[in-house]
Amino acid sequence: MSWNPALEPGSPDEVGADAIETLIVPRSRDLGGFEVRRALPAPQRQMVGPFIFFDQAGPAELLTGQGIDVRPHPHIGLGTVTYLYRGDFHHRDSTGADQMIRPGELNWMVAGRGVTHSERTSAAARSGPNSLFGIQTWLALPDSYEDMAPTFEHHGKEALPVIEDQGVSVRLILGSAYGKIAPATMLSETFYADVKLNAGRRLPMPDNHEDRGIYILEGTISIAGREYEAQQMMVFRPGDRITVAAGERGARLLILGGATLPGPRYVWWNFVASSRERIEQAKAEWRAENWGKGRFDLPVDDRDEHIPLPD
Repeated sequence: MSWNPALEPGSPDEVGADAIETLIVPRSRDLGGFEVRRALPAPQRQMVGPFIFFDQAGPAELLTGQGIDVRPHPHIGLGTVTYLYRGDFHHRDSTGADQMIRPGELNWMVAGRGVTHSERTSAAARSGPNSLFGIQTWLALPDSYEDMAPTFEHHGKEALPVIEDQGVSVRLILGSAYGKIAPATMLSETFYADVKLNAGRRLPMPDNHEDRGIYILEGTISIAGREYEAQQMMVFRPGDRITVAAGERGARLLILGGATLPGPRYVWWNFVASSRERIEQAKAEWRAENWGKGRFDLPVDDRDEHIPLPD
């Protein structure tokens, strides 16, 4: 697929540095053998469009027999996105989904009123040295979808639209951008894409979305003559036409955003909701462990353990 000729590449210097409304340097957390960098929520910014949680997992190198085991745990009021660059995860959830995810593929789980899932390194990957590198993010649901039944979708690498030009590649993970639409079912206006830029190449940000942000995964980019390094997120002022340029090493980016929600969101542990009451109800039900009799059940074929409610 060729690059959309209607896009005007412009110049990185068309706007001032104040077009960056928020600059976020993620916090690092060691989860025992691999590192997580959390960009959202941040003290200065809770959300970018519907995106309310954004974690970079790894890169981490694991020895034979080692892997990641995220035991069954609950969610409400959000959609989860898993997107990998290296490694794999075996996803199981209480909708009955049982799905491997590998680099370039998409797992999209909508929690709605309540879902439980686990993600574990596959047995095949544990048979030798293996690695993990990927992004996990949550999208808060609009009010009208908070009580929907949970759903799960998997889309293979070949199903995600790719837009290419000389030295520019954009794989659309979710939503719509640059005249293309990704296959996952969206519940609010969204865009989320994996971008590769060769040295010096430029990318115009989509200008048909209210909130827009960039996370620099690798390399550097410049905006308005100022250079920004990897592991930084920037959120742009609405309405400005923004073009970024890759540095001399090129860049790997994730671009994200969409429409803002009409009200605030409360976040506690793995729960996102438009009211504190919804979170308290979910806490009580998870604590009760009445699997299959209320909003929560345990995943099929992964029912022997779960993460208890934090104190």
